[in-house]
Amino acid sequence: MSWLDLFYFSKGERTGLIVLLSIIVIAITIIFLTGRSEPADKQNVNESLNNRNVSETPATTEPAIADKSTSDEPAANKTVVTSNDVQKKESPPQNTRETVSERVNRLTSYSQPTYTRVEKFAEGTVVELNTADTTTLKKVPGIGSAFAKRIVGYRALLGGYYSVTQLSEVYGIDEERYQALQPWFTADASLVKKLGINILPQDSLSRHPYISYGQARVIMQLRRQKGKLTGWENLQLLNEFMESDKTRLQPYLSFD
Repeated sequence: MSWLDLFYFSKGERTGLIVLLSIIVIAITIIFLTGRSEPADKQNVNESLNNRNVSETPATTEPAIADKSTSDEPAANKTVVTSNDVQKKESPPQNTRETVSERVNRLTSYSQPTYTRVEKFAEGTVVELNTADTTTLKKVPGIGSAFAKRIVGYRALLGGYYSVTQLSEVYGIDEERYQALQPWFTADASLVKKLGINILPQDSLSRHPYISYGQARVIMQLRRQKGKLTGWENLQLLNEFMESDKTRLQPYLSFD
């Protein structure tokens, strides 16, 4: 087809052909312009990134040169301790795992705890068991904080000591230790707190070290039967109470 044949196209065909050619020309122009500008854009981006890296890189500082000592003493004999050296001693190396014993030793190597020494009583001193507090008890030779707290705690459960022999019932005081402690104490039985056997409920009675749950239960049953207990003779007929219970319990029971 020659260009002369264009004159034989209809008006609509000529319009469509012109639009198609225009689109092709525009597309070629865009591709051409994009191909030329892309390298320049990449170059500008690379230059900006390089400039940014240079500006953000901190300037290296050369280590300061130590001043030459003016002292007559040779420099080799001097030991300079810096804060970095102290930090290295206080903290473990980063690549090694510190054990518990090493950590405790490091944290406590600069200050050791101090303990106040308790002055002990002179030989021949006698302490009253029902009025002595833990501070007084710790002054008795052979008694420390643990035993002092146990003696006071057991005294509270009992309602007081009516005899020094009850010290042997304190947890941890064996026969040998009791024999060593016995000469230092006396017990005032008048200070013992009585148990109102006709008043107290079952759970309160069973809290006493000398009264079991079963014994507290039969006491309550006997109270319901008799209305009021008048003395130990009401209990000694029960199978739950033996002669040894009478010896231990009589100083603590009140039948009022």
